[in-house]
Amino acid sequence: MASSSHGHKHSNGLYTFSSRPRPVDSSSKCREPSSERTQYNYGNIMYDRRVVRGNTHAQHILPTTAQPDPAETQKQMIKKRAAARKQAWKQWRLRTPEALQGRKHIDVQTELYLEELSDHIVSTHAECQTDAFLDKPSTPLFIPAKSGKDVGTQIEEGELFDFDREVQPVLEVLVGRTVEQALLEVMEEEELACLKAQQRAFEELRHNELAEVERLQEQERRHSEEKERRVAQQKEVLKKERETAEKIAARAYTQQYLADLIPAVFTSLRNHGYFYDPVEKDIEMNFFPWLMAEVNNTLEKRYIAREMLDAIICDVTEKRLEEFKELDTQSARDWQV
Repeated sequence: MASSSHGHKHSNGLYTFSSRPRPVDSSSKCREPSSERTQYNYGNIMYDRRVVRGNTHAQHILPTTAQPDPAETQKQMIKKRAAARKQAWKQWRLRTPEALQGRKHIDVQTELYLEELSDHIVSTHAECQTDAFLDKPSTPLFIPAKSGKDVGTQIEEGELFDFDREVQPVLEVLVGRTVEQALLEVMEEEELACLKAQQRAFEELRHNELAEVERLQEQERRHSEEKERRVAQQKEVLKKERETAEKIAARAYTQQYLADLIPAVFTSLRNHGYFYDPVEKDIEMNFFPWLMAEVNNTLEKRYIAREMLDAIICDVTEKRLEEFKELDTQSARDWQV
């Protein structure tokens, strides 16, 4: 049922506010999810949760330059650690595995005595009747103004008030209240002393519990560090074993691969002349070139000598031929003569 609010401003400057009444919704036993909760449009600010009610003068407001309380900081740290341990315990505790396809988990009672469970919430109805509106009180009677003259009389001492007799109840009340206040103060001091003793005992107990908590935390930290160290060592051992196995496998594969590769490589290198006899190589590279050079020099010298000899023989032959020609000419002349 929707509710509506109306505000009116009168001509005289006054503002009035009114809101229609609405029935109270029946709350369920379990809290509904946030998506299914009903969003209320509050019409009266006195029922709005966002409005702070109460006296604001007694609020303890720290200045901006104030230092935080060490005890309060320690309490907050303890609460944070407890929440962290609780969250870690929730994460690490064993949970029920997920149900198989087509099945679902149900809640089962494990107590000694079974108790009937019901989804119906037991509810009762109660009614109350407010008091009827009081009628308007009757108008007082009109008393007219006093008219006439006042008359006085003489009262002697002791006729209306005796101080010694009237002061006794007042003194009794004052003395009684003073004694009562003194007793209350003594009882208050004793109560304060008892509270201080209880506070000291509580502080000692809390310090002992904090020391035990710190000891347990330190022990848990050492266990965690030892566990991490052991896990790291085991990982290192497994890593070394894996590397050793890989090296052994690589060595075996290399040996198997090089078993046929090395002879083929040496044969190919030998065929290409990378492996040779030093004597044969020296004869081929040094002796044969020197021998050929010497033979060429000798043949060249012989060729030059033959050319010189041919030239000499040719010159001698030409001279002999000229001399024979001159002798023939001279002999012909002699025959003619």
